Amino acid sequence: MSARSRWKYMSGAVALGGSLALATAVGAPASGAAQSTSTVTYNVTPIARQAVASQGATPGGWTLTPSQCVSQFGLACYTPSELRAAYNIPATSNGAGQTIVIVDAYGSPTIRQDLATYDAEFGIPAPPAFNIIYPSGSPTYNPLQDHSEVSWAEETSLDVQQVHGLAPAATIDLVVAPNNAGNALNNAVNYAVSNHLGNTLSMSYGAPEAAFAGNNNQVAQATKIFEQATSENMSLFASSGDSGATEGESVPSALFPASSPLVTSVGGTNLFIKQSKNGTYSYGSETTWNDSVASECPFGCRYGAFGATGGAPSVLFSSPSYQQGVTGYSARTTSDVSFNASVYTATMIYLGFLGSNNGFYFFGGTSEGAPSWSAITSLINQAAGHPLGQMNPRLYAIYGTSAYSNDFHDITQGNNAFYGPGFNAGTGYDIPTGLGSPDVANLISTLAGSTSHHK
Repeated sequence: MSARSRWKYMSGAVALGGSLALATAVGAPASGAAQSTSTVTYNVTPIARQAVASQGATPGGWTLTPSQCVSQFGLACYTPSELRAAYNIPATSNGAGQTIVIVDAYGSPTIRQDLATYDAEFGIPAPPAFNIIYPSGSPTYNPLQDHSEVSWAEETSLDVQQVHGLAPAATIDLVVAPNNAGNALNNAVNYAVSNHLGNTLSMSYGAPEAAFAGNNNQVAQATKIFEQATSENMSLFASSGDSGATEGESVPSALFPASSPLVTSVGGTNLFIKQSKNGTYSYGSETTWNDSVASECPFGCRYGAFGATGGAPSVLFSSPSYQQGVTGYSARTTSDVSFNASVYTATMIYLGFLGSNNGFYFFGGTSEGAPSWSAITSLINQAAGHPLGQMNPRLYAIYGTSAYSNDFHDITQGNNAFYGPGFNAGTGYDIPTGLGSPDVANLISTLAGSTSHHK
């Protein structure tokens, strides 16, 4: 399961700093993906909390700083510009000329309007094109029919808005599967790859590898599609999971498709952004995302544990050549890289399909990381003037060189033991956070030969 956690910051006329109220969880926490003899189903089940406060969705209307959100609500609130500053994205890197593909199930009935609201709030221009594609027909949105439709609508909102916030001049192609069965999602990915819709593709979903026991056909189907994507120089990204190393199983379990050697698996961190006296923002520090460890859960962990980053050795794939001599395992391991994922250090996302509960929400999870790394890679492709293709060999090649300490933030603190066994972060590569989080300007310099190297 690759779930997003989200906590609501509601638009409205109520005075800023109103009281906090617990909201109903959307969906029930799942121990893993549902399994059948025909297909494995990918599910997303976010945890919801609600704040009553005002923050009007008006042009340039966002006024809260991260520290103000911490003071009032116990969670930091990060805007697109603050995330770009923290991860050192050059001002000239905007994704122009690039197309980012996002694959989700069910879609969202208000995604176009919600993106427009998000853009107005944060002063971001509309994308040059936002294409919504239904290769198998457009599903009818009916949240009463299947609770997972709400969860996938939230996922769609997170993916689209996060991509656009980091790469505002890139075209977005949202490819929507009619349901969340693995075969349906594979078919959606296949459509994107067969038609080469773009050079980067984000998959913010997954299921524990154990769920595929006796169903190798679905993995084989996906692998064939990923091989075609790799041959066409497409970069693939997937979330490593939000329930720690075990992902609800009794032993550590990697998620698929993140465990595919052809996919870059994105783990999660707690990102702490610094604000200077003149109001500018920059990278502060990061730790492994794991809310179950009281000493690691940010800002006093007021609302308890939302989740923890995934990451574990695969039981389906052996160690690919790029990981050999790096991870210490004979199996393929996730994560490869990492990005901010904690709800306590949240990205702000607008949801407009919840009626009276419409508003901006505090979102987290490794589902934030997969679209973010897809957007970041589009920025590198923009600078290079051509697609870099499969990213893992290129990223791991930096490890052990003098560029590594400039190109990555090495996450050395924490673990992903989420109410069960897990793995520690440490110097260099580790399973919870991989190679680390990006310093984008320096990655551009290394991978694209850009002159925008700065720190």
